[in-house]
Amino acid sequence: MSQPLVFLMGNFAAEFPVDRQYAKNHMWGQPVGNAPRVGDTQQIGDVWRFGFSAYAVRLLQDVYFLDWIVDAGAQLAERQEIGQIESKKAESSLYAPIAGRLVRFNDELLTDPSGINVDKYGAGWLFEMAGPADSLLSPEAYLEHLTAVWEVTQRTIKGQMNE
Repeated sequence: MSQPLVFLMGNFAAEFPVDRQYAKNHMWGQPVGNAPRVGDTQQIGDVWRFGFSAYAVRLLQDVYFLDWIVDAGAQLAERQEIGQIESKKAESSLYAPIAGRLVRFNDELLTDPSGINVDKYGAGWLFEMAGPADSLLSPEAYLEHLTAVWEVTQRTIKGQMNE
């Protein structure tokens, strides 16, 4: 397996495996197979498993609540709100990283979302979607995106700490 790429968040090194792609909303996506045909409709694309990148997990810190506002099987638009997450540092809405059909959630996280903190690139995955992943970034392009947004992120974090 190739060495992960690294983005320095101050003194913290966020690692990004190169065997998957990334969304600008700080989720990783990895293909896990093809979506089954539904009736006589045509194949709707690959099934992608999504989870939070190390960057997102570091900013959130200690996720303790996760809630979905859509059901498995729903057709979603890219950037459509799909749920909420609460952590030590933030409450945030969650958005679909691609357009497509929501295949399933990682049900284990609903009872214990700590898997997000412990194994973000493995058992801490969030959900699976079927659809085209044209808008996802390569690991290298995601690091370029992080470099571009890091200064604004730091100002936001410092502003929150001063409230």
